[in-house]
Amino acid sequence: MTGSRLALYTFGIFKGLASDPANQGFHDRNDAAFAAAEAADGFIARSGYVDEPGPPSWGVQVYPRFYVERGDGWSPSTVSLWTDLESALAFSYSGPHAAALKHGHKWLVRPEWPPYALWWVDAAHIPDWAEAVARHEHLADHGPRPHAFDFKAPFDSQGQSVSIDRERVKRIAAINQARSIA
Repeated sequence: MTGSRLALYTFGIFKGLASDPANQGFHDRNDAAFAAAEAADGFIARSGYVDEPGPPSWGVQVYPRFYVERGDGWSPSTVSLWTDLESALAFSYSGPHAAALKHGHKWLVRPEWPPYALWWVDAAHIPDWAEAVARHEHLADHGPRPHAFDFKAPFDSQGQSVSIDRERVKRIAAINQARSIA
């Protein structure tokens, strides 16, 4: 694909109702994580959510078959676009998002599914929620393939297995950190 972008879908399930006070730490970190993503090197865009302030939703939000209704019709999930693997990885595992991940076991069910899925899209394409869920389920069913993969077994936009440049990830994380201080 010429002019490809990396799509990233994340999905989790709260242990109880989203409104449970036990989840307050998650909610307290949510806006900071979104702001950090939007300021991160390599970030392109993210889907918002219907009836919430922020960016528009990329279609009707749906959930993968792993979703368990807790009585409030909601589960934490995101869809975003990135310039490359290193930028998405740097954001995911450093800064406010990494701090939230460290506490995820307090709020979220231990997944028996992949917590995220990655795939490449053409520069003109914006994936909707249904596409993201289909890619996520494909990764769960078939393991990492060019159609859907993870950071442990990544592919380039041509469908070839690649290694992530860990030094570049560190440099991008440092850039992101400097931006958050400024």
